[in-house]
Amino acid sequence: MIFSYDWLQSFFKKRLPKPEKLAELLTMHFFEVESLEKKGKDWVFDIDVLPNRASDCFSHLGIVREIAAIINANCRHPMSIIEEDQKIKAKDFVSVEVKDKPACPRYTARVVTDVKVGSSPKWVKARLKICGLRPINNIVDIANYVMLETGQPLHAFDLDKVSGAKIPNPKLKTIIVRRAKKGEKILTLDDEKYDLDENVLVIADSESPLCVAGIKGGKKAEIDSKTKNIIIEAANFNPQLTRKASRRLKLKTDASWRFENGIDPNLCEFGQKRVCSLIQEIAGGRIAQGLIDFYPKKVSPKRIKLDLDYVERLLGVKIPQNEIKNILQRLGLKIEKCKLKILNVVVPTFRRDISIPEDLIEEIGRIYGYQKIPSIFPIAALIPPKRNLDIFWENMAKDILKQAGFTEVYNYSFIGEKEAKIFRAKNLIEVENPVSIEQKYLRASLIPNLLKNIRNNIKQLPEIKIFELGKVFKRTKDLKEKRMLGGAIIGDAFFEAKGVIDLLLNKFGISNIWYDSHQPTPEESKLSIWQLQKCAEIKVNHTEIGFLGEILPKILDDFKITSKVVLFDLDFEKLQKLTSEEQEYQPISSYPAAVRDIAILVPRMVRVEEVLNMIEVTGSSLIRDVDLFDIYEGEELPEGKKNLAFHIVYQSETRTLSSKEINKIHQKIIKTLEENPGWEVRK
Repeated sequence: MIFSYDWLQSFFKKRLPKPEKLAELLTMHFFEVESLEKKGKDWVFDIDVLPNRASDCFSHLGIVREIAAIINANCRHPMSIIEEDQKIKAKDFVSVEVKDKPACPRYTARVVTDVKVGSSPKWVKARLKICGLRPINNIVDIANYVMLETGQPLHAFDLDKVSGAKIPNPKLKTIIVRRAKKGEKILTLDDEKYDLDENVLVIADSESPLCVAGIKGGKKAEIDSKTKNIIIEAANFNPQLTRKASRRLKLKTDASWRFENGIDPNLCEFGQKRVCSLIQEIAGGRIAQGLIDFYPKKVSPKRIKLDLDYVERLLGVKIPQNEIKNILQRLGLKIEKCKLKILNVVVPTFRRDISIPEDLIEEIGRIYGYQKIPSIFPIAALIPPKRNLDIFWENMAKDILKQAGFTEVYNYSFIGEKEAKIFRAKNLIEVENPVSIEQKYLRASLIPNLLKNIRNNIKQLPEIKIFELGKVFKRTKDLKEKRMLGGAIIGDAFFEAKGVIDLLLNKFGISNIWYDSHQPTPEESKLSIWQLQKCAEIKVNHTEIGFLGEILPKILDDFKITSKVVLFDLDFEKLQKLTSEEQEYQPISSYPAAVRDIAILVPRMVRVEEVLNMIEVTGSSLIRDVDLFDIYEGEELPEGKKNLAFHIVYQSETRTLSSKEINKIHQKIIKTLEENPGWEVRK
């Protein structure tokens, strides 16, 4: 916004700092001076005044108050002395009716008769021009001058051009503040025609609009060389309504800019006195007695309690109490009834931006000078957050599975009626207000949604390995929820899934893992979703922690999945209780290992785990590892038989094993295996 250095100087007896120095002070303590330019004998400041200070600093007087506070100097307020003519009264000339009170919190009007419209004095023209306004005539120029000086937009109407009620007093003119009617038009002072509607506030007489409220005057009551009697308007309009109307009409003016950002309603009367004082001085005329003032809800000064100890804590510097008082008073604030270190501060209505103690402290800091406040690092204790073991183990499980090639999926905690029927689920918890039929129940297992993930992605992805760690919900005496870890692999991947589970549990520091055969009851067999020949209970010691198996083809058909699917379902809460971050270090044996292979023909119903357990028990501590490397069920074998082939790794931690010793243990394993009916070790 543009400000004149000479105009600012006129408010001070004391000589102001040079323009360059003043620009630096304003930038340091107020708002940034974006440019400084010399025009003739004057200097022009372009100051970036932010909208929160529109109520007082969109004017020369507001900048003067800031300069006075910064340089600690006294300033003079403009003279506003008016002489009212006791023989004539304003209420006999004009009446005011405000139909939309929220849109117009205050409306004031004065009447001046017998004015002489002409050219303005040189000093008025010069100040208007330097601020970017074009001089028109003395009445209009004075109204614009006072707006630039005080921040209050004003407007003058030719009284004789305003229509009034014919009854009971033909001479009484009517000013009505109302919303425009649909279809109304107005011709503005710049000869532009605008279509109005109900979203635009207008100042009208009894017949038609006189101006667009707070934005632009109309041609109908224009001040011209023949004008003798005038109505001076100083009002306050709703910022939001003014902004919307300005955008609607695509019309931006100095007045609308001020009203859009909010103006102090109490500024109206001060603006009226100032404009009437200058009109009487420059254009002559008689000021009718009385101010017509519509002001139903008066705005009063705010009162804020300021704790001086809080000032010190917030700014980080101790400022003497007398200096704090002095700064606040220099800014136009009043101090009342001080008690110890508590100041009762009265905030004038033109400082709409101050409403809490922190606002006052900000004012103290900027006037005192931020450059005087030392830079000190805050003293604070950095307390690390308490470790959340649930999150720790969840993240660890996710990392292990991702490193094993799995992708994490996130599903809703709901299933629909269709899934409930497929899995023959009972005692499901029904949602009272489901978003859709597909989310009617709280899920009791992760498996249905994992199968839906496979169904939705199998056409695009030939290989799918996914997992989910989430909550399931079951109905007991009370509603119970627990965390489960589920994973799925498509294809003939039973042993691959088993290896992933072994990897996960070993990384969790869990030993004594074994896979037990599942023997369902007749009732469980009807509800089972697993291939009974390819499923196992996952146990640690004697505690069951989950299940591993291949899904029945019937279930897959219901989900329209054509590939085999292997799933594991782990109780993560049980798993977490068994975990340990501490793992015992076992050094690698320095003695060589020997590998022997063994192939055994067994009935097809025999599980691999049975053979593995028997080999490990018989071989005792000298067997380091046993790996299944082949399963054959070809036509060449006897009916109902399968061939299992194993690598057996022999190794001691204390000595090198001899061939004789290894052969002795190997023969013992063969003998033990062949003791089972129908088992034959292939020679």
